[in-house]
Amino acid sequence: VQLQASGGGLVQPGGSLRLSCTAPGNIFSISAMNWYRQAPGKRRDLVAAVTSSGTTNYTDSVKGRFTLSRDNTKNTVYLQMNSLKPEDSAVYYCNAKGPRRWDIGYVFDYWGQGTQVTVSS
Repeated sequence: VQLQASGGGLVQPGGSLRLSCTAPGNIFSISAMNWYRQAPGKRRDLVAAVTSSGTTNYTDSVKGRFTLSRDNTKNTVYLQMNSLKPEDSAVYYCNAKGPRRWDIGYVFDYWGQGTQVTVSS
């Protein structure tokens, strides 16, 4: 299963971008949808997450600047990124995690292809 991510690009510091990620309907409805990012030479870190019921969480560095929302009618999540900083530059990856089972962990864990976000003047 491939998630379809889009919306990256080049933006000046202080600017905004919106990332989108679409998943198949049977996956999307039961998934926690997450955005990770990975800068060159660094590990992939979780940026924002939304549960299947709509609860959101953010890493501290993006709180108040990024907003994650999900549209269950379009099987799509949106990451609105405002007040972007150079340190936000990274490849952003969409991720869908299914429910957890006690014996195997997540019943599924799917990734999108990554989209580049570059914040530079």
